[in-house]
Order: sequence, then C-alpha cells, then structure tokens
Amino acid sequence: MFGFIPVFVVGFAVLTLVYVIVSFWSRQVRRGKLKKRWESEGRPGDRETYVERGLAEYDDSFRRKLILLVYIVPLAVIVAIIYAVNYM
Repeated sequence: MFGFIPVFVVGFAVLTLVYVIVSFWSRQVRRGKLKKRWESEGRPGDRETYVERGLAEYDDSFRRKLILLVYIVPLAVIVAIIYAVNYM
C-alpha cells in the first residue's frame, strides 16, 4: 500500500540534487555576465561590489524562481501519466 514512499523519497532527493546543480550553474553564468558587463561599461567602481549588487538583484528575480520548475514539471508529468493510465 505504501510502496510509493521510497520512490517518492528517492525522486525528491534526485530532484533536489538537480535543483542545486542548476541553481549553482545559473548563478555562475550570471556572475560571468556581470563581470563582462562591468568591463563593457567602463569599469564603474569596484568590480566585486558591482557583481555582488547584481547577484543580489538576481536572487530576487523571476528568472531565479523559474528554477523551481525542476520540482513542478516532473510532478505534473507523473500526475498526468497516472491520470491517463487510470482514467482514460
């Protein structure tokens, strides 16, 4: 009856690992873009301050929140498959 619990726990762990990897990768890409923008804008002020300010804006952005789709999309697909198998 509760055979799905180990699958759920392992799936959640895998999705969490994917979320952490994608989040880290996205932040590093943003950091690189901010460093390039700092160079192209004529080096306004301290580079680390400029990059940290840009990353703070990125942390509050909608793009950062889209990474949560790593959890939502697989769950929606599984629910759709279960519905299709059982009720169609």
